[in-house]
Amino acid sequence: VQLQAYGGGLVQAGGFLRLSCAACGALFRNYDLGWFRQAPGKEREFVARIRRDTATKYYADDVKGRFTISRDNAKNTMYLQMNSLKPEDTAVYYCAARIGWKVGATTKDDYANWGQGTLVTVSS
Repeated sequence: VQLQAYGGGLVQAGGFLRLSCAACGALFRNYDLGWFRQAPGKEREFVARIRRDTATKYYADDVKGRFTISRDNAKNTMYLQMNSLKPEDTAVYYCAARIGWKVGATTKDDYANWGQGTLVTVSS
């Protein structure tokens, strides 16, 4: 499956953005999906993941309660609603996909398919 993330931009602290990840190619609904981010000079880190059933979701501790991951299998699209944004949320955000649910799949090596990334900048 090919992925493309979009929706990033510049926002003030406390604001919100919604990222989207559009997919084409193989059956989207067969994939478990995730969002990662990479800030300048840092490693790519896990943000959230969602199982193909759309109901099972996990979040990194520092975004829990602020970010919401969702997907629409009919539209081949995944979303990340980001509220109460902080300057430390500034990063390039990537969407990723894998076949088969894996407990604790929160590293970049757990995902075979990646989108190109979209930049989110949160000003203070």
